[in-house]
Amino acid sequence: MAEYNTNLRLKLPITCIVMEVIVIILFAVFVRYDTDTDARKWHKEKSHDNKSNYENDFYFRYPSFQDVHVMIFIGFGFLMTFLQRYGFSSVGFNFLIAAFSLQWATLMQGFFHGMHNGKIEIGVERSGVHSLFVTGSIFTVRFTLTLGRLMLTLPSDKTVKPSVVPSLHQAKDAGGSMTIHIFGAYFGLGVTRVLYRPNLDKSQHKNCSVYHSDLFAMIGTIYLWMFWPSFNSAITAEGDDQHRTAMNTYYSLAACTLATFAISAVVNHEGKLDMVHIQNAALAGGVAMGTAGEMMLTPVGSMVVGFLAGIISTLGFKYLTPILEEKFHVQDTCGVHNLHGMPGVLGATVGTITASLASAEVYGEGMKDVFPDIYEGKTTPFKQAMWQGLSMGVTMGIASIGGILTGLLLKVPIYATPPDTMCFEDNIYWEVPGEEDSHQELAAVRTEEVEKPLNG
Repeated sequence: MAEYNTNLRLKLPITCIVMEVIVIILFAVFVRYDTDTDARKWHKEKSHDNKSNYENDFYFRYPSFQDVHVMIFIGFGFLMTFLQRYGFSSVGFNFLIAAFSLQWATLMQGFFHGMHNGKIEIGVERSGVHSLFVTGSIFTVRFTLTLGRLMLTLPSDKTVKPSVVPSLHQAKDAGGSMTIHIFGAYFGLGVTRVLYRPNLDKSQHKNCSVYHSDLFAMIGTIYLWMFWPSFNSAITAEGDDQHRTAMNTYYSLAACTLATFAISAVVNHEGKLDMVHIQNAALAGGVAMGTAGEMMLTPVGSMVVGFLAGIISTLGFKYLTPILEEKFHVQDTCGVHNLHGMPGVLGATVGTITASLASAEVYGEGMKDVFPDIYEGKTTPFKQAMWQGLSMGVTMGIASIGGILTGLLLKVPIYATPPDTMCFEDNIYWEVPGEEDSHQELAAVRTEEVEKPLNG
């Protein structure tokens, strides 16, 4: 086993400083304000076209931008605090990695999705919201699969970018059922399969929650539930498309919550509710509405999708997660496959079916916003549906392969991981107040790990 050292005195400062300096240099060379942000460009365009300040993109997108911020930094951060001894790491490393990822994602979005005159132009939508979407996939989906089991490895976590997901251009996926949730979940499954740890039972007594940790996790759940309509509608077109996406997501989440409570009571002993189900599966309706949210799914259609998502997700937590670990050696600490993977596939499938039914009678002139190629006669509803289905398959395949390759990279000795006896523990990274017993236990474990080879 590679030498393991929890001391971050050199590792963390060097990693953070070097990577931030690289980002600053790249920003200096490539990044500029866009038209709605640059004082010269905006005022020139404003005077020429008689625009008012309220037509600036800021007023359309900043509320959604802030809502997604809340989801990334509070929602997903606190959702992962359910482990009784890993709360500092869950919130703290979420903060650290998200802060770096949104900067790096700005660069990747520009490099791979269009530069203007050799420069990356930033604005509240083009770089802000999109960067947060990428951040969500990088950390809050993929990292949670290995929560508590991997040493902090910032460089390796950036090996594959959701910003270069080969989502086909013709496919519609504004809320990211495919490009965020499917990609993140199946990438993570590939990583955790390669990094399977058969002796994790040595730390299993810490891989659980206590009353107050579950309560903190519910803070994350409630924030995510409240702001998910903004997440799905953040980058759809203004007006009816954005309005429809928010409403579809809202009622999908509501129906999903009822389904989650119902199924949780059905499958548990004496009809009691399982907080793990409520914390996670109640959000599956938002995931499942990521692709079809802007489409004319109808209110009742969105509720049916949410209801199905809640059922699928809850059953996954109860029955599928143990099977994945026991039979397929996939240790999904947070049930990401149940919250993001399967509901993401459901959402992409619903989007495929809904696209195949698109017609002028249903959409009217709104067709040019939702399906511009169909409106212009460049494609048909059937072909659009084919693009949707193909995009889902391609995204899932590339994500799985990328996850496996990244898992193999993480097995390189320089990315040493904590011993099986030291997983799910804040003390290996943080000064934890009032935890004398834990400090003593950790010291004993370290002594045991050091002496074991000598006695062997």
